[in-house]
Amino acid sequence: MLLALIAVVVGLVLLIWSAEKFIDGAAATSRWLGLSPLLIGMLVIGFGTSAPEMMVSVLAAMQGNPGLAVGNAYGSNIANIGLVLGFVALLAPLAVHSSVVRKEIPLLLVVMLVTGLMLLDGWVARWEAACLLLALLIFIIVSVVRSRGQQDDALVAEVAETLDNKPMSRGKAIMWTLVGLVLLIVSSRLLVWGAVEIAVRFGVSDLIIGLTVVAIGTSLPELASSITALRRNEHDMVLGNVVGSNLFNSLAVVGLAGVIAPIETGQEVLQRDWGVMLVMTVLMMLFAFSWRGRPRRINRFEGGGLLALFIAYTGYMVSLVVFA
Repeated sequence: MLLALIAVVVGLVLLIWSAEKFIDGAAATSRWLGLSPLLIGMLVIGFGTSAPEMMVSVLAAMQGNPGLAVGNAYGSNIANIGLVLGFVALLAPLAVHSSVVRKEIPLLLVVMLVTGLMLLDGWVARWEAACLLLALLIFIIVSVVRSRGQQDDALVAEVAETLDNKPMSRGKAIMWTLVGLVLLIVSSRLLVWGAVEIAVRFGVSDLIIGLTVVAIGTSLPELASSITALRRNEHDMVLGNVVGSNLFNSLAVVGLAGVIAPIETGQEVLQRDWGVMLVMTVLMMLFAFSWRGRPRRINRFEGGGLLALFIAYTGYMVSLVVFA
């Protein structure tokens, strides 16, 4: 038991550190390859902040623990909105200027509704997972095409400033991309092993562990990068990180895990976790959009509401473990 706890702690710390290095390296490498700042912000950073979830979920599915995979994906989505966005907005109101981010939020809501339909029978079949990956591919292609005509978006300046603050040579960028990727794999293996051992020890499902400990842990890179963006007054980067990460979690993380092995979710995922995720996504959209002249900003009251929902949900999930 002690060894499993150590594996989870070491795995999470290494996962957070390696994710940061991977994101920095991948973003710098993409810039050397000539990708636009908008594309880097929408795809590279969004993919990078979801890399921990992808690694953990793929390894969990390969080792016969698909519940941990889907729990990690949906739990991270809840944590991204409630913990990351809620906490950051509580620190300082977030002004939303990027039209790209505002267009992606309704798309995220559509993805949430589609995944809800997939969960109706209590399973994510391989063909359904393949459809999620196909939707991801279409999203990437559309994003590449769209980025060519939106170089004046507010997100462009923020991403460019972030890249300027972390200059890297081509060799160093490639090195950190590869080192970060390798360490992501190693740390994910440690984390999955420890989480499964703890789940067995306490007699709870790997789904519950994925929705709580693992989900919060793999969302810490988003929290760290969002706080850094807030310090630089890059508000659109904060919301962009959350929206992009949730899109990749819903499409890539669940899709990859489901292609490896069909995922039995049970009705509790649809009725409990998906429902919470949907409500929080709708609230994020309402808070980020302009309604009847209302300024496009997520204020402290709204951020506190999102954070309170996350705390209530997490408290309920912990009670399931304590009273199991």
